[in-house]
Amino acid sequence: MIKHCILLIVPFLIINVSYSQFNPGAKQIALSNSDVALSNDVFSVFNNPAGLSQLNWREIGVYYSPAPFGLSELANGYVAYIEPFSFGSVALGGMTYGFDLYRESKIVLGYSYNYNDLFFAGVAFNYHSFSIQNYGSAGVFYINLGGLAYLTDKLRWGFSVSNINKATVAAEDDQIPMVFATGFSYDVIDNLNLNLALEKDIRFKPSVQFGVEYSIIKYLTLRTGFQNEPARYSAGIGINYSIINLDYALFTHQDLGLTHQVGVIISFGKTESRSRQIKKYLNKK
Repeated sequence: MIKHCILLIVPFLIINVSYSQFNPGAKQIALSNSDVALSNDVFSVFNNPAGLSQLNWREIGVYYSPAPFGLSELANGYVAYIEPFSFGSVALGGMTYGFDLYRESKIVLGYSYNYNDLFFAGVAFNYHSFSIQNYGSAGVFYINLGGLAYLTDKLRWGFSVSNINKATVAAEDDQIPMVFATGFSYDVIDNLNLNLALEKDIRFKPSVQFGVEYSIIKYLTLRTGFQNEPARYSAGIGINYSIINLDYALFTHQDLGLTHQVGVIISFGKTESRSRQIKKYLNKK
């Protein structure tokens, strides 16, 4: 019965899937999710787990979107934690989405390996559960893969594949989307990077994504981006003070209008800007 009910409610949920349930992080959303080759914070466990081993410090992040497009029924939140080890970086994440009638939850365990400070490989194991009031619950397991490579000290290439085992909780194919993404990230200067990505959900047309991140001063970062299929424009700011990063993002959807998100990341052991400490750790100029 739970599977049949999920099939009925899926069309209502699809408006949220494209930006929050599978691609969290206020920074990521401000960049229109063009960061597959950047992937340099704790939320990479959801987006491209390969990027986790670029970090040599502990980090915890919380992301929340209380009422996307004015609908509290679409409220969603994420939490993630990363711990670096000599054998690679391990991350744990969780997600909740929905309201009393319909609820989704997810637990993610991610691992990333750094090979010679040039190549990074990652995997994330997801357990995704669905619950409908008075009808019960069901769950499904799926795997995400990712890779990242430094082509030069300033140019990175990355890719990710979500739900590589094509898991589904209901009889309908692709109920949980299988998504491919690849792209580049280029550091124009130390505090300015450009991101370009191509994302393909197997159910829809490919989407081109572009994002710019500029640390205008020590404590303030500006971000903007756009994508097509569906068309959206995004922007956001990051306030960085001591070990705390506070990120805010908003974007416009061609059909649904304007919405916004907020996230907080606490970094333990990071003493410089994110990009500068990563470059020092990886011996990049």
